[in-house]
Amino acid sequence: MAGMKNLSCLVVTAVLLLAFACAGCHRTDPDALWKIVHERCVPDQREHNDPAPCVQVELGEGEERGYAVLKDRNGPYQYLLIPTGRIPGIESPGLAAASAPRYFAAAWRARSYVEKGAGHPLPWDALSLAINSEYGRSQEQLHIHIDCLKAEVRMTLHAHLGQIGGQWAPLDVPLAGHRYRAMRLRPDQFEQINPFELLGRSLTTGEDPGRHTLVAAGVNFEDGSPGFVLLDDRAGLWPPDRGHGEDLQGHRCS
Repeated sequence: MAGMKNLSCLVVTAVLLLAFACAGCHRTDPDALWKIVHERCVPDQREHNDPAPCVQVELGEGEERGYAVLKDRNGPYQYLLIPTGRIPGIESPGLAAASAPRYFAAAWRARSYVEKGAGHPLPWDALSLAINSEYGRSQEQLHIHIDCLKAEVRMTLHAHLGQIGGQWAPLDVPLAGHRYRAMRLRPDQFEQINPFELLGRSLTTGEDPGRHTLVAAGVNFEDGSPGFVLLDDRAGLWPPDRGHGEDLQGHRCS
């Protein structure tokens, strides 16, 4: 029975790869982000104490656990947090380890670059972080999109906060046309807990983490305190879903 289940997972993965292959046909170099960080930002930081063309490079725990922040070419305010160690994407097994670097927490701190681009402070609940699935990404180096939430997503989450608890549960309303699971985290939990680990613990044996997308949305809880809603969607063939959590972000910060 387990063998049949694993075979089914392999078949689904193969079909997804074929179904979404054309989504990447237009892209130029899937290693472009890795080359920018590895060949330019990190050497510039080491040799000249200048992270250009990145805006920040952090190597305090070594290059394998460090990260860079780069202005994305898409959107006027969107930035990317990119590990300086080689990590292809959300499917990489080391990401779910308890000892893994807290890339999400670092990305949230880097939201200051989005605010700087916008020219003014932004509300906590206007901002978000997103990682696309293996089938919804254009690059083969892990990167977290740091940008504003779409206004309609922000309003929907606010209206349904009462349904979101401290454990993964399906959200009964769609976000950008797709169904997500959701859970809430306090800021201290977000700093201490690894969202990749939370996702990994919730998957069934043999389930492909590469099919998943993770989004962290800033929210204001019912008592007015700040927090986060962590969102998870899964790529699938029907209804068509590439696991593209970036769809919840709007590249304009209103």
